[in-house]
Amino acid sequence: MKKIIVLLFACVWMVLSIGCSNSSLKEEGSDTEKNEETKPQTTTPSEKAEKQEEESNTVAKEEEQTKEEPDANKPMYRINDKTWHIQPIDPEGNKKIVLLTIDDAPDEHALEMAKTLKKLDANAIFFVNGHFLETNEKKEILKEIHDMGFVIGNHTYSHPSLSDIDEQTQKEEILRVNDMVEAITGERPKIFRAPFGDNTSYSNELLQQENMIRMNWVYGHDWEKQYQSKDAITDIMLHNQFLGNGANLLMHDREWTAAALEDIVNGLREQGFEIANPALIETK
Repeated sequence: MKKIIVLLFACVWMVLSIGCSNSSLKEEGSDTEKNEETKPQTTTPSEKAEKQEEESNTVAKEEEQTKEEPDANKPMYRINDKTWHIQPIDPEGNKKIVLLTIDDAPDEHALEMAKTLKKLDANAIFFVNGHFLETNEKKEILKEIHDMGFVIGNHTYSHPSLSDIDEQTQKEEILRVNDMVEAITGERPKIFRAPFGDNTSYSNELLQQENMIRMNWVYGHDWEKQYQSKDAITDIMLHNQFLGNGANLLMHDREWTAAALEDIVNGLREQGFEIANPALIETK
């Protein structure tokens, strides 16, 4: 019996000794883990530089993404309503520019002229007479010219001299064309050219109400008998005393002008002139 009691006492002592030992090891392990967690992290200079560069690139990328895109439709030119030249709005802009305009469209050759210009990547304004838009065929031609990216201007319905008609008739001549062009293309004309350059005080007031600008021209010759051939009209358009920076060239929907158009555009470019895009003319 005495031996049994001694054995039991020995077992209890061993269990208690093992428990204390494990508890001590656990506490030491916790301290080690704690020390590892609180141990300061060191960063090399190269790693620090890489991190700063990465942060800088991220900021630059975010700024680039939030930067506003430039407005491709922002006006670049304005019309001088005293001389009818086209001028860059930006003082540093290219001044060696010319503007091509084609009146009395769409008669017989407007679509051919538009295709020639499109092939040459040159632009122009097509000023329309409303009486040409009374057939579905001519309406389709005008829509095609518009859809090719050309600006459509107002040249009155029946091409009268405005000073020869009363105010009500002037109003009908101008607004009727605006309505017709809008119905065909979805856009109202913003630029008006009076037949014979004959603007009146009333037409000027009406244009302001309609948020339109007026535009005459600097020179043109294709209605004159001596220039009614391809070679003659090409020569006078390219070798003219009025050809210079901002010249506003007047042409018409005519057979000889249509035939000469490619040579005229190429000749202007050979002289260093840029063909201005009339869609970028300031109209407000």
